[in-house]
Amino acid sequence: MSNRIIILAGLGGLVAAMTGCSSTGRGKEAFMTYRYEVARATEPIRIDANWDKPAWQGIKPLTVDLYMGDEPAHRPKVQAKLAYDDENIYVIFRVEDRYVRAVAAAHQEAVCRDSCVEFFFAPGMDVSKGYFNLEMNCGGTMLLHFQTIPRKNMVPLTAEEVASIEVATTMPRIVEPEITEPTTWIVEYRLPVRILDKYLPSAAKPAPGVQWRANFFKCADATSHPHWLTWAKVNRPRPDFHVPEDFGVIVFE
Repeated sequence: MSNRIIILAGLGGLVAAMTGCSSTGRGKEAFMTYRYEVARATEPIRIDANWDKPAWQGIKPLTVDLYMGDEPAHRPKVQAKLAYDDENIYVIFRVEDRYVRAVAAAHQEAVCRDSCVEFFFAPGMDVSKGYFNLEMNCGGTMLLHFQTIPRKNMVPLTAEEVASIEVATTMPRIVEPEITEPTTWIVEYRLPVRILDKYLPSAAKPAPGVQWRANFFKCADATSHPHWLTWAKVNRPRPDFHVPEDFGVIVFE
């Protein structure tokens, strides 16, 4: 997400947040507490937003259940699964939600203001070389940037590179007015790893034993019930997803 201050009314005052929409972290080894093993796909995974299909069965999900800032009144249940092959990383999120909204009209807009799930990753263990933030709202509209200094030198990936990411979702592109009933939604995408090379030539390619630093998030900045949820704990008093030193670890099997 972009660097900005969000002003929220009706929540007992003003809430300032710099979230993943756009560092000093924990101890040197603390990030190893959050570790996820990425299964190798036996064949290409069809992108159709089906959480229950055979390709994902048997793959353990991670849970995005830690919150930043004050405990939110609404905490959706968020799970994600990852898989990979020689050319792609496959990602699927399942969100048991409420107060669902999506109004971003085009890629690279501030999708973090919508009901949004996010995958931040550094392709290797050295986060100082830079990281990518891939943010996607429930309708499949995304923001994808690369940066080496959080929120300072963001480089948007090109329209062609973004278009190469195959996406499927269970929700329409635009969700407005906000859905206030309990709603479960899924987004799934295929990320071609070749598009990372231009921005980080030293990127470690997914292969057995390779490790990346990463974190996963859920936010909904401009909905009626905003929240900022994380997989790996972020050591900040206010919501801020751009803290790469607090990324966890994903390990390719």
